[in-house]
Amino acid sequence: MTTTVDAEQAWQDLQRIRVPQERVYDEIERTAQDDTRASYTTAAIMWVFLAVSGLDLPRWAFWLTLTAYVAVLGTLAVVYNRRTRIRLHRSRHSWRSFATFFAGMVVTLVAILLSGLLVEWLALPFGSLIQATVSAATFLLFIGPANRWAVSTLRDRAGRATHEKGVR
Repeated sequence: MTTTVDAEQAWQDLQRIRVPQERVYDEIERTAQDDTRASYTTAAIMWVFLAVSGLDLPRWAFWLTLTAYVAVLGTLAVVYNRRTRIRLHRSRHSWRSFATFFAGMVVTLVAILLSGLLVEWLALPFGSLIQATVSAATFLLFIGPANRWAVSTLRDRAGRATHEKGVR
């Protein structure tokens, strides 16, 4: 074997193999930081829906668009949930995950409403495009840091649970 081996790196790799739970948390943190495709796809779907809903559509067309929007978002959620390689029981979601989800809904809704009011107040042309762009940008600016914050304590919480079991 002619390949040189870094002893420190080899030891770290062995430690990772010996502690599979650490690998699970590494994967969750990596997924939360690196999987931007789902965020961009969600923002693009939201942008299209908001741009189309700003048109003067008949009521049936609006409801059809809304139904399609919810169906596409649901399909996207199912696809990305199934792509996740790691399934955890109690450590998958914490109160921070749910807080991030609801805070994201509130931030996005406020951005949609405020940008809509601003467009109406200023009587801007192509108002639905402006509203869609502002709302999608707000969503993207919120979702990245929020996801990292939501999963940042999983490793700490698992360490505390292990420590509490040892103390008992």
